[in-house]
Amino acid sequence: MTTADPAPRRARAPRSDALRNRDKLVEAARAAFAAAEDESVSLEAIAREAGVGIGTLYRHFPNREALVEAVYAAELDDVTGCVPALLEEFPPDEALRAWMGRYAAFVATKHGMADTLRVSQASGRIAVPVTRQRITAAIAPILTRGAEAGSLRADVEADDVVMMLLGVLLTTTAAGAPGQADRLLDLVLDAVRPRT
Repeated sequence: MTTADPAPRRARAPRSDALRNRDKLVEAARAAFAAAEDESVSLEAIAREAGVGIGTLYRHFPNREALVEAVYAAELDDVTGCVPALLEEFPPDEALRAWMGRYAAFVATKHGMADTLRVSQASGRIAVPVTRQRITAAIAPILTRGAEAGSLRADVEADDVVMMLLGVLLTTTAAGAPGQADRLLDLVLDAVRPRT
């Protein structure tokens, strides 16, 4: 006599309180990593700030890398997802400048997780080309709308702007001159406006 294999179990959707706890942990980690000068932020402090125990943190994020990757993904979603709202609120050239400011903040707040991000990138868990593609795809509609309106040059490609932004933001971050970034971002915007 043979016994039939039991029916495969369906994975249950996470409970709503578990999802809330995960979101609270990501938000607490975002704030802690953004405020930190280095990677000295403890996971216990993040759990405490989120109002959960350390066991809850480890259930969602088995290690620091997993938490950093979740924070990075949430921030990338925010910076790439804000374009439609910016285009609704501002003319294209102003939307581009507002988006560049958000992207600058995205880059600048990585101090408290820089080493962990490098490890995640080196291991392939965070794919730099995918991030760059998402950033490039996010600003393409702004450039298209600006070219149609005549407020941005039609011959500028999204990848051109990303290259300029990376140059500005990586240089000013490495030089410890974040205040200079705003002035340089204004110059980038001037470079993509039509010549008069």
